[in-house]
Amino acid sequence: MKTVIKTTDMLRQDWLKWRTRGIGGSDVSVIAGINPFKSVHQLWLEKTGQTEPEETNSEYTHFGTVLEPVVRKEFMERTGIKVRQKHMLLQSEQYPFMFANLDGVINDNGEMAIFEAKTASAYKRETWEDGTPAAYILQVQHYMAVTGAKKTYIAALVGGNHFYIHEIERDEEMIGKIIAMEKYFWETHVLGGVEPVPDGSDATTDYFNRRFSKSNGTTIELPDEALRVCEEYDRISQEMKQLETAKAAAANQLKSYLKEAETGTVGDRVVSWKQVSKNTLDTKRLKAEKPDIYNGFLAQSSYRRLLVA
Repeated sequence: MKTVIKTTDMLRQDWLKWRTRGIGGSDVSVIAGINPFKSVHQLWLEKTGQTEPEETNSEYTHFGTVLEPVVRKEFMERTGIKVRQKHMLLQSEQYPFMFANLDGVINDNGEMAIFEAKTASAYKRETWEDGTPAAYILQVQHYMAVTGAKKTYIAALVGGNHFYIHEIERDEEMIGKIIAMEKYFWETHVLGGVEPVPDGSDATTDYFNRRFSKSNGTTIELPDEALRVCEEYDRISQEMKQLETAKAAAANQLKSYLKEAETGTVGDRVVSWKQVSKNTLDTKRLKAEKPDIYNGFLAQSSYRRLLVA
């Protein structure tokens, strides 16, 4: 690895622009399609200079930066392991498109290990109890690929009052897959300028819905390949209908076993069919009997609905 630039006192926006010159650790989960906050299309637009780099989930990012020294200090106090900060952007010499910006480094019995600090909401406590989230595993394996490190210590402050420490060993098989995935993205999509094929992630769905929230009313001729996509859409829609019917049949069979009983057990499985009550607003009656009140509380919203005929 080599040092690209020192990041001490660098403005965050400048740092983000530097990151467009390569692939950073937090980009890996986006390319893999498992990042809930950013789509691969957004990443592609940023890396190719078509849009300014921006960070999603900025409140979490902000407080993650603010609390990083706290997490680092707590880790050192709990483990007795000294963490040295490394204020620089690193680059792989073998794969120049791979960058790393480390939270810290550790002298681990004469070998360099990586330290990574994280913060998360209380809703993520169970995830961190089970281990390190997949997106962060990809991130630190990327860092180990860039630096040659064999181990990463990752510390997380979850919900403000739960602290977790995990050790992640270098995984050569995973690193090989990460390098291949990043290399293809960089050479094909960034250098080659080929727009990524959309995936089905929530981030990609949200991206298209936000970026193209308004139609201009025109009709265009789609590329020939769109016909294949239409056929795939039809096939999947039909399979979903069949699966829904099969699921309803299985549910009805379980109901036939339960009859009036509320709960049934079989092996280690528990099946319940409980009475549920809820209050709903009779909007039809409200509109007929109290039209002024009904109209006074109407809130208009709009969205684009996709239909494939």
